[in-house]
Amino acid sequence: MEELEGAIEEFLGYIQDVRGYSETSVITYEIALRQMAQSSRLSQNGIEWTIDLTPFRIKIVKNSKKTIAKKLSAVRSFVEYLRTQRALGVTLIGDESVKTPQTLPKPVEERYIFEMLEEADTKEKLVVVMLYGLGLRISELSGLKLADIHNEWIEIRGKGNKTRELPLLDAVKSSIENYLDLYHPKQYLFEKGGVPLNQAQLRYLLTQSFKSRGLKVTPHQFRHSFATHLLNNGARISDVSELLGHSSMATTQLYTKLGDARKLQEYLTAHPLVKKAN
Repeated sequence: MEELEGAIEEFLGYIQDVRGYSETSVITYEIALRQMAQSSRLSQNGIEWTIDLTPFRIKIVKNSKKTIAKKLSAVRSFVEYLRTQRALGVTLIGDESVKTPQTLPKPVEERYIFEMLEEADTKEKLVVVMLYGLGLRISELSGLKLADIHNEWIEIRGKGNKTRELPLLDAVKSSIENYLDLYHPKQYLFEKGGVPLNQAQLRYLLTQSFKSRGLKVTPHQFRHSFATHLLNNGARISDVSELLGHSSMATTQLYTKLGDARKLQEYLTAHPLVKKAN
């Protein structure tokens, strides 16, 4: 078990120092992996490991389905690290997935976004404009280089190193130009000392700017807002899926459910029979 504990320490350092995970995320991973290490059974045959998760699954069985799914996801990420970074052959026993109820994303209301843009400083404004105007993931924004930004479009490297080209709205171009005139970055759009700001730094900048205005938001909510507001205004789901860089249109379909839920709520409050009953 000592070797398993050592591998966990290495993995936690990897996701924090190399992958740029936030301190909160690292702690979440650590709790799950420590529980797994204490409960599971490990057998070794050279570089071949077998981890039996059955005792671990029994220990966490009373947790909510969502919590169990998160803990298993942490274990799978750890195993993938062992396979790719340490070249170990790892077999998992008791790794069956848990079905969790799909929750609808919570976009930021348009009025809050535009109110913030009216008051924000140049850097804060550009972070919001890039996330909301282009539907970027925070990881994509962190790694965005000046060489990727062209006159009418921008090249984004997404998950799995897949690239997609996004058109630049005039408002986005204007925000970029104002920012460049003020900060003069050398290689990355957001950088300090030639080093790109990591996800945690950008996330902190965004959340603090909204917190000071009494709002609690996350970077990913602006990606939700991008998709939801486009669909609500008549954009085709296939186009939105391509702009988001989704590998499957089924993922984008989630945002149409949000629109359906909103329409239902409007119907339940606006129908003449409802008004008459009140």
